[in-house]
Amino acid sequence: MKEVIKADQVQVELGGTEVLEGITFSVLSGELTGIIGPNGAGKTTLLRTVLGLVPIRKGQLEVFGVPVARLKEVRPRIGYMPQRQSFERRFPLSAADVVGGGLLTSETLLRRVSAKDEKIKTALHFVAMESYHNRPFQDLSGGEQQRILLARSLVRQPELLLLDEPNAGLDFPAQQSFTELIQSLKKEKSLTVLLVSHDLMSIASAADKLVCINRTMHIHGHPTDVLNSASLDEAYRCQFDLISTLDKGGSHS
Repeated sequence: MKEVIKADQVQVELGGTEVLEGITFSVLSGELTGIIGPNGAGKTTLLRTVLGLVPIRKGQLEVFGVPVARLKEVRPRIGYMPQRQSFERRFPLSAADVVGGGLLTSETLLRRVSAKDEKIKTALHFVAMESYHNRPFQDLSGGEQQRILLARSLVRQPELLLLDEPNAGLDFPAQQSFTELIQSLKKEKSLTVLLVSHDLMSIASAADKLVCINRTMHIHGHPTDVLNSASLDEAYRCQFDLISTLDKGGSHS
């Protein structure tokens, strides 16, 4: 299998502060790789770095064999679903409108994307939401909205899918259903998936590999190896120590 993502000693700074250091991992074609770590570990920053939205200070990062500085060359092959999105209620959008937004580029911005566009229909079919195309997005349940947003990230039929906390805010049945959908799409569409998650057990059962970070690289490997590694404890220890301190001494403002 080919390497879709290859990171080697990646270092990232934001506002003059180092937020990622020594990040080294690879993602092979057709794999579902989970990015895990405590709050504030830099998981979202890493995803945005892979997407080319955050510059690298040091190290090397390639996507589809192309250096991230030239990501524009392969951008159409990448789908991205950021953290929970909301849409202004003053501008009511149908499910098809939201999905169609994924087709907009600087070239198509002035052209209204038709709700009948075959790409939109296909994307809605991928997530089993064909009958919802005219439904107001704001009237849908949390799980239904997430499926529509997933369809938006799939509307260009990408080869690589980046997902940032897609299960956040969903109840357990909706989380389970969404995770099963991702696994099914990965298999049926031969997708490569990089998914940020705060739910260790859920992502461990779904992923082929896990990447555990806490600003720096801690471990990268098979979920069983990662979950049984002392490196996982080390990555989360700072957060656990903080919680323990607050429990004993009370919260501090």
